[in-house]
Amino acid sequence: MDVREQYFNWMYDMVFTKRAPSYVRLLRYLNSQEFTYNIRLDGNRADDGLYLRYRFKQENHLRAVDVDRCLTGKCSVLEMMVALCLRIEEDIMDDPVKGNRIHKWFHVMLKSLGLLDMDDAYFDERYADKVITRFLNRKYEPNGAGGLFRIKDCPYDLRSVEIWYQMCWYFDSIL
Repeated sequence: MDVREQYFNWMYDMVFTKRAPSYVRLLRYLNSQEFTYNIRLDGNRADDGLYLRYRFKQENHLRAVDVDRCLTGKCSVLEMMVALCLRIEEDIMDDPVKGNRIHKWFHVMLKSLGLLDMDDAYFDERYADKVITRFLNRKYEPNGAGGLFRIKDCPYDLRSVEIWYQMCWYFDSIL
């Protein structure tokens, strides 16, 4: 299997614990979109996404030269989202009793973006493109609806706040 395909499947399996319904088309689309940002500290999210490649290499005992040759370029939207889910699970919400909830955090983001219903049977690339463009350009609602985290009765305009703070405030609002 090609390294790029193996990497994609590795990310997919982290955020979807079962294959039905399939979200392959949506995740391939997200993986094809470069994660761009206009708030400087969101560069940390891009760095986390790029670090995901290193983690893939380590966990799968692959040679660096093979992976580095195939996985090039800037961080994708999918890499950023998967890496953020890992950070949430491992650094903030880790709970051995509840187990691994990476897939849950990914679903929270898809729902807030408005993409949760876009399984393979309903995938619409034009709609997905509008959603991701709106997200990357921070044209979503002040409460985060249309972004990664929607916060009910949010006193802040999340469009002007880095993703990490949005995520922290989201968890403060649900705990």
